[in-house]
Amino acid sequence: MRSFPYCHAEANGRGGEGTGVPRTGQPAIRLVGSVQRAFAVIDALADADSELGTNEIARRTRVNPSSVSRLLATLVAGGLVEHVPETGRYRLGPRFVQLGNVVLARLDLRQIARPHLHALVESTGETATLSTEGDRDAVTVDFVQSPFSVQGVAQLGRPSIAHATATGKVLLAFGGRPLPPGPLKSYTNRTIAKRSDLAAELEAIRERGYAYNFGEREDDLHAVAAPVWGSQDELAAIIGVQGPASRFHRGAMDAAVEPLLEHAHAVSLELGWTALVPQAAET
Repeated sequence: MRSFPYCHAEANGRGGEGTGVPRTGQPAIRLVGSVQRAFAVIDALADADSELGTNEIARRTRVNPSSVSRLLATLVAGGLVEHVPETGRYRLGPRFVQLGNVVLARLDLRQIARPHLHALVESTGETATLSTEGDRDAVTVDFVQSPFSVQGVAQLGRPSIAHATATGKVLLAFGGRPLPPGPLKSYTNRTIAKRSDLAAELEAIRERGYAYNFGEREDDLHAVAAPVWGSQDELAAIIGVQGPASRFHRGAMDAAVEPLLEHAHAVSLELGWTALVPQAAET
């Protein structure tokens, strides 16, 4: 996928040592007007039934024609907009197809994984979750709830705290993520709050191929999670099983490991991964 030739333009701004990132380490929250105008141009082309000329785009977006012309040249260079020589007009470009395929691939992940989540609920009786990598933590993108009235409740979009959940620890162990910066917050008296202890736990997770959570974020919630691999041998997702500590005790968690690994492996294969079948390690 091509990179925009102008992306370095603000790299030497006042944010932080030539990186374009504020000194706080957080992304800037101020909106960039030229980017907003570029979005308006894209929206105008998307809403049109046919190709549009510069003046028509300017009329629809209320952006002056000279600015529209420069925005179009930039968008054409990035492949997002295509110039039609025969008419001199513009239409959306082929790069949107590439970007759309990326989005569809992520949607397909949920489609592929959902039958396996249902099967895990059937075999374990507990809630099964599917998570993917977020900006900081893994984020729940799908789940199938336990049939029991008392259950581990999952929420779409909920982050799995990296050091305090089974899913989060899988992300740290297999996702190439560094340990969280600064002090590690204790959510319960079982949260791993020492960095040396967390490093040792992550090494153990890598050796056995899955992670436990014994009430480390919420006192009464236990969970076990395993990685799902993509076609490039990258961490594509994380499948987990969670339930109330009173029912999903250590024995039940251990019994859930085999079906969890089997379904994580099956989803990996459907995503194009090729490797040996994982075996549950003795603990």
